[in-house]
Amino acid sequence: MNNYCRYALHQIRVAIDSLVELVDCLEEHDLQQRPTAAKHSVGELLEHIATICRADFYIADGANQEEMATFYSTVSLISKEEIKEALLSNYTFLQERFMEFNEEELHMEITSYWGVTYSWYEWLVETTAHLYHHRGQLHSILVHCYGLDLNAQLFE
Repeated sequence: MNNYCRYALHQIRVAIDSLVELVDCLEEHDLQQRPTAAKHSVGELLEHIATICRADFYIADGANQEEMATFYSTVSLISKEEIKEALLSNYTFLQERFMEFNEEELHMEITSYWGVTYSWYEWLVETTAHLYHHRGQLHSILVHCYGLDLNAQLFE
């Protein structure tokens, strides 16, 4: 595996591990909390976060809007355990796929259904940013909206 992919996957794993820690800080009823009426609940946000590794890979692999809608429609993560299992299994999925790429493949460009073009490596970087963005969003909601005292290590 390319060392840069290894490093990026390590940072994704750091995010995944800290997300599992954040989920462990919650009670099941916290998943129903909705800080803003028209926005996702904590559980819905976690469901989205749990799918990022797999969904972003599918997008990078050329999935169209209809295929992604079908994928998202099959996801239903209700409990903390389901969310944690999905975080870990979707990370493993991503890691295994990127371990298969050679240097040439990492430079191959793919255009998403909305028109942005990235190399496979850039899609991996985007996935990293996507995870950290939503992890920060979740952390802020839990601390500032619900006053939770989270004892989770967010960075190494």
